[in-house]
Amino acid sequence: MSATDEPAHDPEVMVLAAKVFDLARGGEADTLAAYVDAGVPATLTNDGGDSLVMLAAYHGHARAVAVLAERGADVNQVNDRGQTPLAGAVFKGADDVVRVLVAHGADPGAGSPSAVETARMFGKTELLELFGAE
Repeated sequence: MSATDEPAHDPEVMVLAAKVFDLARGGEADTLAAYVDAGVPATLTNDGGDSLVMLAAYHGHARAVAVLAERGADVNQVNDRGQTPLAGAVFKGADDVVRVLVAHGADPGAGSPSAVETARMFGKTELLELFGAE
């Protein structure tokens, strides 16, 4: 398939997607909830495979992560680099996000590096205990 055979992307959809990704990065939980409730997929990913949950988690927004998880976002979805939201939150030191993700079923052994491996690398014994991986 050549570039000319690919379907055109609707510019309005692309603008909306960019806005929603920015809302996740900014932790705008109520607005994110409204967009997802109106039909934006909670599982939306960008061109790097980063989900809305990944962006909210990596930027330390526990409430936004919870809002998305409650609306069907996959808390274990890996991006194109094999990273999970949980490992990202451990890496960033966002312990409140870690707890929200674990409460919503995040797998500490998923991804590469996993949240367990990341916690070990940074000596986060309290998180290793939370993960049951002391």
